[in-house]
Amino acid sequence: MNGPLLSVEELVVEYPVAGGVFRAVDSVSFSVERGKTIAVVGESGCGKSTIAKSIVRLLTPTSGRIRVDGTDIAQMSEKTLRPFRSRIQMVFQDPYGSLDPHLTAVDIVGEPLRLRGIRSKAERARKAAELIDRVGLPSTALTRRPVEFSGGQRQRIGIARALASGPEILVCDEATSALDVSVQAQVLELLREIQQQTDLTYVFISHNLGVVREISETVVVMSKGRIVERGDTEEVLARPKQPYTRALRAAALDPVAMTGIKPRHIVSRLTKTSVGVPA
Repeated sequence: MNGPLLSVEELVVEYPVAGGVFRAVDSVSFSVERGKTIAVVGESGCGKSTIAKSIVRLLTPTSGRIRVDGTDIAQMSEKTLRPFRSRIQMVFQDPYGSLDPHLTAVDIVGEPLRLRGIRSKAERARKAAELIDRVGLPSTALTRRPVEFSGGQRQRIGIARALASGPEILVCDEATSALDVSVQAQVLELLREIQQQTDLTYVFISHNLGVVREISETVVVMSKGRIVERGDTEEVLARPKQPYTRALRAAALDPVAMTGIKPRHIVSRLTKTSVGVPA
């Protein structure tokens, strides 16, 4: 179909809280073309992970539309949604917590293949081995369990598992934030190679502007559930127009120094300083 592969339109997500509701995502709209990458960036708690969960329908939005090839999946029943599950997959932030610790790598990657209708265990093992090789792990990884891998290796298994479903859209929710900087670079390079080979479309959720610059063509910047700035990634990061984006950029000038630091604390200090309040 013509037009964007993924289109999020006026998305609203609310959570019940004592005495009412909390609006985590407030009228958010963006789109991404097939084979491209859009980054959703902002401090912790700004709503970006809620958007990710909505796109893969781990939660149902309060209102708005999520169109995949023109079909709105936002309010679909689970039964109607089932064919779309394989088209939209997710790579999670925690490369250990998202993997079943009792299964071997070949079984973890083979499970989506079983759900796709590949009944032969030998055939699933063969295809899983191909995917594990594709993400740069040795054949010796097949029979090992998650606890036997490093963080970067676990994330590669998570990527292989997502690819096993044959997706068109891959949502990466802080997929590199738990990794060392050198390992981050390796995983980003892997994701770029996969996109070049498969024409996958990425929605990349991150608070790290260094990572965003490396992976995405376009970016939306979020604060308190709303988009405050959007555009070409290089343009937005080089010449941010909004004070919030400028503060976020200043907080991430040295990505190495940001390891283990939550951007919201630095942004808060910078914002207070900019209005004359001591940090």
